[in-house]
Amino acid sequence: MTDPPPLVLDTVNTTMSTPPPDANSARTVALVLAILAFRRTLRRHDQLSRSKLLTYQDRALSRLREHAYEHSPFYKDFHAGRRDAPLSELPVLTKQTLMQSFDQVVTNPDLRLAEVEDYLANLRGNEVFHNRYFVSATAGSTGRRGVFVWNFREWVQVIGSYNRAFDWAGSTAGLTHRVKTAVVSSTNPSHQSARVGASIHSRWVPTLRIDSGDDLSTILTRLNAWQPEMLIGYASMLRQLAEEQLAGRLMITPSFIFSASEVLTESTRRLATAAWGRSPFNVYGATETSGIAAECGQHVGMHLFEDLVITEVVDAENRLVPAGEYGAKVLVTVLFSRTLPLIRYEMSDSVQRAADPRCSCGRPYALITGIQGREQESLTFPTGGGKFRTVQPLVFHHIMDKINVAGWQIIQKSDRLAVLLAKPGSLDAAALAVDIRCALSARGVQPPDVEIKRVAAIPRTPLGKAPLIMKAAS
Repeated sequence: MTDPPPLVLDTVNTTMSTPPPDANSARTVALVLAILAFRRTLRRHDQLSRSKLLTYQDRALSRLREHAYEHSPFYKDFHAGRRDAPLSELPVLTKQTLMQSFDQVVTNPDLRLAEVEDYLANLRGNEVFHNRYFVSATAGSTGRRGVFVWNFREWVQVIGSYNRAFDWAGSTAGLTHRVKTAVVSSTNPSHQSARVGASIHSRWVPTLRIDSGDDLSTILTRLNAWQPEMLIGYASMLRQLAEEQLAGRLMITPSFIFSASEVLTESTRRLATAAWGRSPFNVYGATETSGIAAECGQHVGMHLFEDLVITEVVDAENRLVPAGEYGAKVLVTVLFSRTLPLIRYEMSDSVQRAADPRCSCGRPYALITGIQGREQESLTFPTGGGKFRTVQPLVFHHIMDKINVAGWQIIQKSDRLAVLLAKPGSLDAAALAVDIRCALSARGVQPPDVEIKRVAAIPRTPLGKAPLIMKAAS
C-alpha cells in the first residue's frame, strides 16, 4: 500500500480569506466537473447485477488490451502469441520490468522516463508535465521507485476512484455541500495524495493538509483550529490522534474518519471508535492503481472496485489462492490505464478475499476481508538445517493488538527482534517477549532474542509512515 487515498477535491488554507491560486483555472474547473460526472457513472455501476458487472469488466479489459497492442511497443512483444489468451495466462509485469521498459510501455512516443524523472526532481508545485500529464512516484519502499503517468481523462478516474469512498461512507460532499476535511499524510508534491489535492485546488471541499512528520503539538493545534468534519490519515497517525483525543489534547468531532495506506489493525479501529464514536472507514489504494477497494457502511470488509481494477490474489507462483486464504501478492490490471497500460502488474500486498462475498449493502463487488501489508512486513526466520520459513504479519498483530500502547513497531535485526512501544501503559515486558518467542516457535521457526524498548513515539519514514513490521536496513 502506498500514499493515503486523497479523498478530497482540493487543498486550501485554514482561513479561506482569499481564493487559492488555481481556484479559477480552466483545468481545475474542468477536472471538478468531470469528476462529478464520473461519480454519477460509478453510482450506476453500484446498481449493476453481478453478471452485468462481470460483462462490463470483460469489455473494459478487451478495450484495454486492444489499445495496448496497437499503441505500446512493449505489449506487442510481451503478449506476442497470447493476444487472444485469457488474462490468467498472460505474463506478469513486475515493477523492475516496467521501469526498465518504460519508454516502450508508454503509448505516446514523446514520453521518456529520463524527462519524467527530471520533471519530478524539480517539481515544487502543481506543474503538469508537457502541459498534459499528471505524474506521481512511489516511495520505493520495496526497491526502485515506480513512476506513473496519467492524461486528463485517466486523472479524472484516479480522483473519482478515491472519492467513491465518500459515497460509500454516506458523505454528500459536492458543489453545494462543503465538508471541511483534514488529511494527515505526506505533502511531498511527487506523491499521489499530495498531487491530487494540488491538481483540484479549489473552494468546493475546504481541506487542510498536514504532513504527518510534523511535530505532534503543531498537528494538534492545527486540527483543533480547523475542526474537520472529515479526517483522513495513515492508520498509525489515526491511532496517535485517537490517543490524543481520549486524553483531551485533541478536541475535534469528525463525522467521517478514513484510514489509509497502512494496515488498520482491530485495536486501532477500536481506539478510533472510542475516541470519536464512529468506526473509521478502511480504504485500500496504491499509486499504481489509485483506489482498489473501500468499506461501505456495513464494515464487513472492503468492496473491490472491480469496474476499475481487476485484482488477482495469487501465491508466490502466480496461482490464484482460494477465498479465505491470504495470497503472497496481488496482480492488478487497471482497466482505465491508457498512457501507461498496467496489465497483470505485480504488487506485493498480501490480501485475503472473503469466503462469503455477500454484503447487505447489495453492491455487486467482491469483498476482501484482510490486508497484511507489503512483502517487506513478512519476516523470515531459520527453522534449522539451513532452511528458512516466512512468518506473516498477522502472527505479530494478534499479540501486539492486545497491549495498551499508543503505537508499536517490530524491527528484525541480524541478531534479534527490536520491539518499540510508544507510551505503553502497565506492561510486563518479559511476558511480552515470551509471547512473541512462543508464537514464532509455534510456526516452526527458531525464535531470536526479543528486545523490548519504550519510546516516546514510533519513528516515521520520509513519507511520514510508521510501518508496523520491518527489516532493519542492511
